[in-house]
Amino acid sequence: MHNLKSNFDRIKPIVKESLANFIDSNGNINKIGAKPKFSDVDLIALSLVAESLSINSENLLFAKLRSEYQEDFPLLIDRSQFNRRRKHLAKFINIVRETLVQKLLPAEDTFILDSMPVEICKFTRAKRIKICKESIETAPEYGYCAAQNTHYFGYKFHGVCSLNGVITSFDLSKANHADIQYLRDIEPYYANCLMLGDKAYLDSEYQLELFETRGIQLNTPMRSNQKNYRRQPALFRKVRKRIETLFSQLVDQFVIRVNYAKTFVGLATRILSKVTAFTLLQFLNSINNKPLNHIKHALA
Repeated sequence: MHNLKSNFDRIKPIVKESLANFIDSNGNINKIGAKPKFSDVDLIALSLVAESLSINSENLLFAKLRSEYQEDFPLLIDRSQFNRRRKHLAKFINIVRETLVQKLLPAEDTFILDSMPVEICKFTRAKRIKICKESIETAPEYGYCAAQNTHYFGYKFHGVCSLNGVITSFDLSKANHADIQYLRDIEPYYANCLMLGDKAYLDSEYQLELFETRGIQLNTPMRSNQKNYRRQPALFRKVRKRIETLFSQLVDQFVIRVNYAKTFVGLATRILSKVTAFTLLQFLNSINNKPLNHIKHALA
């Protein structure tokens, strides 16, 4: 496995620079009250390193830190403090992500959108578990994934990426949330562009509305029984695979579908950390003149 401390030392300056307008000289967010010795920048950097190295369990991370890196992190806090503070720092983790996206994203007018299931537990256990059920507004729901032809219980991860594979927007919704509703939610942030989606975004009236009000051309495959059916251009079908590959990387390297969180806030913070770590590895590839999306070797 890559050396955790050496990668921490590579990632910490990037986090610090991204948060330069929000932190003091010790790397803590500017706020009233006691300043932690293990700084906010240290905590965010450690979280992103762990996600980049596919360390999905906080128990595993802290066992490794205490057995192999105790001298490297003398001010290390305990696992429960790490968990609690990371959730409180979610806003600033997202600022790191947004800052890196701006550095990676060229002048872009084509985007790809899709969704994938995030299962909380096996379907048969859904009624018994209490995970993420602290609020009815954010509680998991039953859903269906057409691509995998399967029912599941949990959430839906929605994502928008650029042609070069940078995630520009993402969110987590209940599993029964319609894909096109997510597009309605992010509509104010996009204009005068081409968006490519699958059949889940097919709605001729809304497509016309998008074009007339925002200048957004939403292109989706037509259903075979539609009037005036035309096959989606081969180039568009090929381009749409970019986000499918990206989702596969999030599943394989960042283990986005394996959940150890007990609350929705915890789950959302973990997923935010994974997406931010993904973007961070792309940024490292960019400054090291490596292929942007070869993220498995970004820390090599």
